[in-house]
Formats: sequence, C-alpha cells, structure tokens
Amino acid sequence: MSKAGEGKIGLRAVVAIGIGGMVGGGIFAVLGLAVQLAHGGTPVAFALAGAVALLTTYSYAKLSVAYPSRGGTVTFLNRAFGAGMFTGSLNVLLWLSYVVMLSLYAFAFGSYGATFLPEAWQAVGKHALISLTVIMITGLNLLSAELIGKAEVWIVGLKVVILLFFVGAGLAGVKTSQIAPGSWSPSLQLVAGGMIIFVAYEGFELIANTAHDVRDAARTLPRAYYISVGFVIALYVLVALVTVGNLAVDKIVAAKDYALAEAARPFLGQAGFKLIAVAAMLSTASAINATLYGSARLSYSIAHSGELPAVLERKVWSEPLGGLLITAGLTLGVANVFDLTSISTMGSAGFLLIFAAVNIANTFQAPQTNSRGWISAAGAAACLAALGALVWQTARTGPGKLWVLAALVALAVMIEGGYRLAKREIRLHE
Repeated sequence: MSKAGEGKIGLRAVVAIGIGGMVGGGIFAVLGLAVQLAHGGTPVAFALAGAVALLTTYSYAKLSVAYPSRGGTVTFLNRAFGAGMFTGSLNVLLWLSYVVMLSLYAFAFGSYGATFLPEAWQAVGKHALISLTVIMITGLNLLSAELIGKAEVWIVGLKVVILLFFVGAGLAGVKTSQIAPGSWSPSLQLVAGGMIIFVAYEGFELIANTAHDVRDAARTLPRAYYISVGFVIALYVLVALVTVGNLAVDKIVAAKDYALAEAARPFLGQAGFKLIAVAAMLSTASAINATLYGSARLSYSIAHSGELPAVLERKVWSEPLGGLLITAGLTLGVANVFDLTSISTMGSAGFLLIFAAVNIANTFQAPQTNSRGWISAAGAAACLAALGALVWQTARTGPGKLWVLAALVALAVMIEGGYRLAKREIRLHE
C-alpha cells in the first residue's frame, strides 16, 4: 500500500472526482423543488448554497492536508471529538446519507434512461436501469483507484461539455422578466430553495477520501477543493439562469424530475430534451462512481475506529471491499423500493448537519491545521443557519418530511448505540 502523498491520483483526477460527485443526481432530480421555492431567484439560491459549500471547503482543505487518510470526514471528527458515541453516530449518519444520495443518483439515472424506452416498458425499464448502473459501477470500483480517476476525467468532461452547450444555447433566449428581483420569492423561502438543492454540492466531501492516494497532497488537495467547488457554483448558477429564464415556473415544477431536459425544449426542441437526458445519465453515473469510491473507504474507517462491525474493515485485493459491497446492496434496495424526492430534501439537511460538525472540528483543531478558526466558525454558523431555513420551510409546507430526517438521525444513533452495546455484552461474557 502506498504512503500518503505517494498515490497515483493527480490534480485533474481529484478535481474530476469532486465535480463528478457534485454534478450528479441532485441538479437533475430536484431542481424543480428549488424553483418551486425560489421562483425567479433560483440562480441566487444556487449561489447562496454554493457560498455555504465554499466556506466549508476551507475546513476540508485544511483538515485533509493535516490528516491525509482514506477516512476523510470520519478521521476529522474523531481527531476533534474522539471516537465516542457522538462522533460514531455522526459517522454512521454520513454513511447512511451516502446510501440516500447513491439511491437518488441511481433513481435519477433510471428515470432519465427510461425516457428512451417505449412507454409500455418504461416502468420496468427504469428499475432495470437502476440496478444495472449500480452493479456495473460497483464492478468498476473493484478495480484500481488510478482507473477510476481516468474514468472520471472522461465522464465528467463529456457531461460538463453538454451542460455548457445547454447554457450557451439557452442564454440568448433568457427572458429578463422571469429572473428579475420582482419574480423572486421572499428571502427565507429563497434561502430554503437553495438549501433543498444543497445536496447537489455535497459531493466535494469525497475529495477528502482520496487524500491517501493523491500525489503532492499539500498542494493538490486545496487546489482541487477550490477549483471543483468554484467551477460547480458558476455552472449551477448559469444552468439555473437558463432554466428559469427560458421556461415558466409552473412548467418547471410540472416537469419535476426532468426539469432541465424540459427547459431545453424552447431553444433545442426534442433533440435538446434527449441531449439533456443523456447528460443526466452521464452525471448520475459518474456521481455513483465517485460516491462509491469514497464510501468503501468511509465504512472501512468507521469500522477501523471501532464504530461499526469489523466485517467492514476486511480487505480483499488490498481494498476495503466489504463496505463497498454492503453500501451497493443497500443502494439497490432503497433505490428500487422508495420514492426519493422528499428523502433527498432531508438528505441536504443531513449533510448540512455533518458539515457544521466538520467546521466546528476545524475550529477546535485550528492550531494543528494552521487555520484561521474564525473562517471555520463562520462556516459552521452558515451551515446551521441554512439547516434552520430548510427545516423551517419544510415544517411550514410539508411537516411530514421532517420525520425522514428524524428517522435518519435516530437510525444512526440506534446503529451506533446497538453496536457499542453488543461489543460490551461480548466483552462481559469473555
């Protein structure tokens, strides 16, 4: 096994993994929810969510350089708070959030892919595509990190070209009246709209899991964080601008999961619809790829720190494949059984909670990570304020969805507490 900083992954591949994790199912599947809340102010909502993500990348960059490992967030939280019940529950919540996000990406892949099938086959075809993409990409992750990085470079490059084409073709047709301040929602509702789509930014966290495999980590990791997040903020704002500028809000909301494809119709016709559907499939596939790459290392690190069963710590071919296969199996089940639109909304809340904890961790670790603690403290405050806006809006419009977040948090605590209790019982009987 290579030492930290002597891996095979360079800047371009790490940036591709970050962008691939962000430009995934979120932007395609739940854009309609953001538009429903923010209306003509959707580009502003994306910028606000991006600002929260950018603040948090400071903590991630500093912590990744100071503590390079395949554990990423797990390592950071354990360093700051110790490997106790609180930290273990947060780490398990992160793993469960990965399953939620992977399921959303797979669900979006199947939904867009099914539009290419005859109507009679779309229902069955969607589930077949969901399963096929998870299985195939899991197979890709059984191979080397170097190959995964190369695959991400090509997939990310192609899907970004398609989205930039969408932006370039649609900018000329933007109706300023549809994005003018008078068309924006009230401030708190606009912020909530951005936080619903925050799930589309969470993928930058995956860069932390590559730290052990990166060349010249001290220089490469911070650049990769800022380049990938900065680029995606600009891309999302432009995509949102073209979407709400070309298509009326009621039509975007009616289009739901395929809002971006529908937004291409006014200036690209049916061919544009299909082109964006292809981009959606590429985006969700690469997001699954990037997320699975990090999830195996995440589950390994949680198990290695004694917070999950040792089966997740076992390696095959020098890779932590137990966690990879279990995560993939859970994803197959959730994606094929549940409707993930409302769950993805609370997925954003889960990641905001985790990112707030990471910002607090770097505030405490500022002397060790050579950081300005006040920047991380501001990041934590921004995450918590964003979470508050999202919870307030959800409680006002769909209080039942709050139970999804409560259930995720409760499940994380139950898994961690149950495992610790079982370990204690085993020790008492030895």
